[in-house]
Amino acid sequence: MSTGTPQPLMYTSVDSPIGELLLLGDGQALHGLYMQDGRKPMRIASQWRRSAAAFADVPAQLREYFAGERTTFDTPLSMAGNPFELRVWRALADIPYGETVSYGEIAGRVGAPTAARAVGLANGRNPIAVIVPCHRVIGADGSLTGYGGGLERKRLLLELEQGQTRLCR
Repeated sequence: MSTGTPQPLMYTSVDSPIGELLLLGDGQALHGLYMQDGRKPMRIASQWRRSAAAFADVPAQLREYFAGERTTFDTPLSMAGNPFELRVWRALADIPYGETVSYGEIAGRVGAPTAARAVGLANGRNPIAVIVPCHRVIGADGSLTGYGGGLERKRLLLELEQGQTRLCR
């Protein structure tokens, strides 16, 4: 148990086929992965420190993913949210690569079968895009809906995972 002052968060930016990605963490775990070219870019807080070294393995794993060579990530994650959000985010992480599920299906998986809208809100608050695959959640009718990075990015990620495209070499 730590009784001292918490370590400041560190960040770095990486280029990707879906635009600039901001990585945020504490040197032990990834706390955030934000699409800076999306609808909700993350503002860099003044107390955060720039450090590419704190994320040594994440850019390589992302490159492998975008090249179609990686289907899972093994970087430690630390996500802060309310209990419902955490259940939803864990359910997102369980969606297999290349598959999609509806918001209603996720609601059922987290024990709240009538809470598809709440799942959508939690999905939209997912702080670790791509790695925690909120892009794999679609509308009940199979339509692409609600993605903070924009529907075009969601479509590209799903096409990548279904083997229809490669985003980089």
